[in-house]
Amino acid sequence: MLRKWKEIVRKLKEDIYTLYLASRDPRIPFAAKVVLIVTVAYAFSPIDLIPDFIPIIGYLDDLLILPLGIWFSIKLIPPRVLEQYRQKAKEQMLERKPSYVMAAVIVIIWLLIGYWVYQAYMDQID
Repeated sequence: MLRKWKEIVRKLKEDIYTLYLASRDPRIPFAAKVVLIVTVAYAFSPIDLIPDFIPIIGYLDDLLILPLGIWFSIKLIPPRVLEQYRQKAKEQMLERKPSYVMAAVIVIIWLLIGYWVYQAYMDQID
């Protein structure tokens, strides 16, 4: 049972990384890119649609929304392009290359959110 869950998690990670790699490909239609980028950003973001501290439904986004976004994104990518990036993702995951670009994007998002909260707080004081 544990082995099955590990395989599912590994597959989800691989799919997310595949989507990330494919997001810049010009052969993917614009609407598909939008869905793809939102899905990848949501997967890498520490901010959830439903906070995890809410009992039971707090994990629904992790268990339902994210897999549905991945599934939908994969369906929108042309099969030949998808297979190319799946192979590339497998190779790079075996090499364990860290994604500094995504780490930088997440840090920038958090800094922007922090700045926005700070500005809102300062406006309340004045």
